[in-house]
Amino acid sequence: MKTIIFTLVVVLLSAIFAPYSNASEKSLNAPLSDLKNYHVDTPNMVSSGMPNQGHFETLKAMGVNKVIDLIPGDRKEESSLMKELNLTYYNIQVEWENPTLKNFHEYILTMKQFNKSEGITLTHCRLNWRGAVFTYLYRVTQLKESEESAKQDMLAIWVPNEIWQGFIDKVISKY
Repeated sequence: MKTIIFTLVVVLLSAIFAPYSNASEKSLNAPLSDLKNYHVDTPNMVSSGMPNQGHFETLKAMGVNKVIDLIPGDRKEESSLMKELNLTYYNIQVEWENPTLKNFHEYILTMKQFNKSEGITLTHCRLNWRGAVFTYLYRVTQLKESEESAKQDMLAIWVPNEIWQGFIDKVISKY
């Protein structure tokens, strides 16, 4: 009889407190639910579309401490926010209609520098289309990951158009 009562109490308490058991996990993930095309590429590398301040704060709490921004133009506002949040920031001006081998080489050098320290690197652009291509290419050419796996991750974000497929082909043939 005592065993039955004890079991009932445990079940009842579990039912009462279950909604609160992963509250901190939910609070961390909830702010990222609206981050466009957020993707974990490797344990030390994530990519996404354009994060807002709340996204950056959540990403920082999750271990992101370095940011590569692939958006061209005036990036002073984001640079200032990164300083405020104490995140290492680097901008590579990748023109949508003209991604270059020089852009990718700059990305490689930045990633190698960033990989010298602990933490996670976020690569982002507006929709994570540039980011998905750059992280795919980095994983295949520098980390020597399986092309099939890395390509599957890229294609989950978007299917490259003619310009970007040409860029991918150039990078693959060079590296």
